[in-house]
Amino acid sequence: MKFRVRSTAEDGGDVVDEKEKAAIPIPPQLFSTPPPRPQPEESTNITDIMAFDGPGPERINGRLAMIGFVAAIAVEFTRGQGIFSQIQNGGILWFVGTTVVLSVASLVPLFKGVSADSRSKGLLTSDAELWNGRLAMVGLIALAYTEYLKGGTLV
Repeated sequence: MKFRVRSTAEDGGDVVDEKEKAAIPIPPQLFSTPPPRPQPEESTNITDIMAFDGPGPERINGRLAMIGFVAAIAVEFTRGQGIFSQIQNGGILWFVGTTVVLSVASLVPLFKGVSADSRSKGLLTSDAELWNGRLAMVGLIALAYTEYLKGGTLV
């Protein structure tokens, strides 16, 4: 038994049978991934970037806290100095230098209009960076408070 399939276009156009349909090439765009949606442009104004809810302050402070926490723990393990003695023995210069370098490095992409969310992939997302920064800020405060209460180094 042989069946014949016919279809009509919505506008009542030509009738095309199955053999003719098979001969029509399928455009390659049907199988390609859709183009990315345009991202809204980020503001490059310094007042927007450094606003309380802007992309700059929490990201910069978080990055500084992550570096500071790891550095404080590393110096404490290797030299046996607490966080307060580290600050007294030249830590201020390291803090100022690191702050300037990381702040500039964090602000340059923001001034170019690049958002942190656009660079997020896999485990390295912008949300993970924010949470790691928040935990590092809490960790640094907890380390300083513990050393203050204990009267010496943590280890």
